[in-house]
Amino acid sequence: MKTAVVQQPSGSLSTRIRLTASKSESNRALIIRAICRNAFDVLNLAKAKDTETLVSLLEHDANELDVGPAGTTMRFMTAYLACAQANGKEGSTRIITGSERMQSRPIGILVDALRTLGADIQYAGKEGYPPLRITSKNLPGGALEVDGSVSSQFISALLLIAPCLTNGLELSFRGKVISRPYLQMTLNMLKYFGADAGWLGDGTIRVGTGKYVPRDFTVEGDWSSASYWYALVALTPGGEVELEGLRDDSLQGDARCVEIFSTLGVVTTFTPKGVRLKQSGHLPASFHYHFIDCPDLAQTVAVVVAALKVPATLDGLESLRIKETDRIEALRVELGKFNVRVEVEGDQRIIIHPEQFEAKPGISIATYEDHRMAMAFAPLACKTGSVAIEEPDVVVKSYPDFWQDLTTAGFSISEAAVQD
Repeated sequence: MKTAVVQQPSGSLSTRIRLTASKSESNRALIIRAICRNAFDVLNLAKAKDTETLVSLLEHDANELDVGPAGTTMRFMTAYLACAQANGKEGSTRIITGSERMQSRPIGILVDALRTLGADIQYAGKEGYPPLRITSKNLPGGALEVDGSVSSQFISALLLIAPCLTNGLELSFRGKVISRPYLQMTLNMLKYFGADAGWLGDGTIRVGTGKYVPRDFTVEGDWSSASYWYALVALTPGGEVELEGLRDDSLQGDARCVEIFSTLGVVTTFTPKGVRLKQSGHLPASFHYHFIDCPDLAQTVAVVVAALKVPATLDGLESLRIKETDRIEALRVELGKFNVRVEVEGDQRIIIHPEQFEAKPGISIATYEDHRMAMAFAPLACKTGSVAIEEPDVVVKSYPDFWQDLTTAGFSISEAAVQD
């Protein structure tokens, strides 16, 4: 097993980074491009491993498709393969599978929804989980009701094929919709490519039948990746970072980090090229935020408030248990190594008690095959002097240049073998 030892810069944190492109936008654009039979270009495509996997699967006509650990790819490809109007291969049968962890992540809600719309999908293993056997059919579409608490990736998978359905799609939600900004991103991209799509009131989305209109698309920088730079600035007195490639009219839900980190002492200034981050030094007595619209920011914020010794309550964490790992349990265990107590209330809330935070150098952080665990904990080097990140290569899933960008910013990254 490898580990990356991250050491803080010897001088001040002051750097300019060209941020990696958004995986979320890239993957949606790739599915739409495939439906359009590759009739347009996607510019500034993300270099994330998940995106490379999706590109490869869409380009190769294999009978068995392996998404590895890529959750978005599994969900988007399941809907794409089921819909002959989308993929142009009526009657073809494919197996789609993934890593061991992927085969333990439930997909039954998406399969049930697609079956309601007319899809022919069978489980090739355990009921409710990948792998799946999918026979492509022309799908009638129509009306569908789903629980609003399901993963936004399930809903986006349905929306991306919705213009192809014979009768379009009318999607009604039961209860509160989580990760709404991700759904809005999908809807905005549908409309960019000419689809008739939008909300009917607060609880229903309607997508009319029709064809996408091919036009080139430029992917924005990734706000999820930006959050780690916000963390670095928050934890570094006098820290200042410029991030190129971000927009103030972003479609991405994780642009909420502007609002979140303003409370935690980071001032954001938008520039013609992106954003400039600077630490203000002002901290709250306590912190409370609901992450239902931006769950991928929760780990980063949890680490930051712990290191700043700001007592915090993080709500809206329903989806964290079924991500790449059980992120709630992973946070509890790893923050505990710094004498931070994390109180877990069900699947939705954690309360962080950081009063006894110990800035111990060289602590080894398990990443649980989760890219966001690695990147959320790396900024702790700014407080502890150094931190050891196990299995550092997990970052390729979403931000393959992360370690190189840290080096550019003056951090020392050394690789060493540790005992299994």
